[in-house]
Amino acid sequence: MLYFVLRRIGVMVLTAIALTFIVFYMTNLPPNLEKLAKSEASVRMADDAVASWLENNGYGGPVLVRYGEWLGVMPGWTREGEDGTLRGRCIANGTDPATAPRFCGILQGNWGFSTVFKQPVTEVLARSLGATGWLMLWVMIVMVPSSLLLGVLSGMREGSRTDRVLSTFAITTTATPEYVSGVILIALLASATAGISPILAEAGWISGKTLFPGTATSAMDDITFWNFFLPVMTIALYGIGYIARMTRASMTEVMTQQYIRTARLKGVSFRQVVMKHALRNALIAPFTVIMLQFPWLLNGVVIVETLFNYKGFGWTLVQAAGNNDIDTLLACSVVAVFVVLVTQLISDIGYVFLNPRIRLA
Repeated sequence: MLYFVLRRIGVMVLTAIALTFIVFYMTNLPPNLEKLAKSEASVRMADDAVASWLENNGYGGPVLVRYGEWLGVMPGWTREGEDGTLRGRCIANGTDPATAPRFCGILQGNWGFSTVFKQPVTEVLARSLGATGWLMLWVMIVMVPSSLLLGVLSGMREGSRTDRVLSTFAITTTATPEYVSGVILIALLASATAGISPILAEAGWISGKTLFPGTATSAMDDITFWNFFLPVMTIALYGIGYIARMTRASMTEVMTQQYIRTARLKGVSFRQVVMKHALRNALIAPFTVIMLQFPWLLNGVVIVETLFNYKGFGWTLVQAAGNNDIDTLLACSVVAVFVVLVTQLISDIGYVFLNPRIRLA
């Protein structure tokens, strides 16, 4: 087990380096750097002024060197100003150049400065990841138990009316993307002119004009059932259908195995057969899908957070991409790569605990 984990960690590190370099190269293409220079200095800058600004701000060297500086494995760039003072990546305002560190990349905790939010990228990520973390937590609390229950009930009675109804529901939710289900939920529950809100308001059952607010901005300060219901359900509905379908397929296959028939012939109750024998083996495939939901949630919340104006990781990523905030984009890519690789490692290790017969070699 230890050798397997160490080997996977080595592959993860190489994969992370390759993926982050690709993102670094794409975000540091000449058109993006030119746009950055004009947005930070002046939109009327000439080409030679743009080149001078990029050189003075550490964007003029070879891409591999700049990637090493950003990563923190090469010394940070330094430039001498017109007044003779040194400035550079590792020399912050008010820092003595003689005592400044030589290496100051993301490995040392220096993730850069956001040109959009005008604060260090670490502070931007801490705020946005904290907000998205709460959203992901409640989505998983709603999505995982619901989908497993629907999948098990459907797989236990293959071909029955219950199976057909639950399968239809699962297929419908899976086939409906978040930007469609979100708009539908807003129209039904958060519109003052359509859906059920006008009916409830006319009957005096709600105090306001709508049952739920159309945005989740207030959830940044205080999460309640009313301001968090719509974004959570918008994300969870898609995942519920997908996991439920995978659980049903796995449960159906397990229920036809010989050991299940033997247990039934011995007089074991149907409930005990399902809980003690079938469910554990049936959860192997859904466990993989559930672990894959974490990177999907982290990147899939882009649409939902933008739709409901919830300022989490997805909203931050959209703002950084739309405003060419290179440091924030690179930081978001590091977080996304880390989450994907770690969840893959956890899912592989989890196989052993669900089914010890699986050989790691």
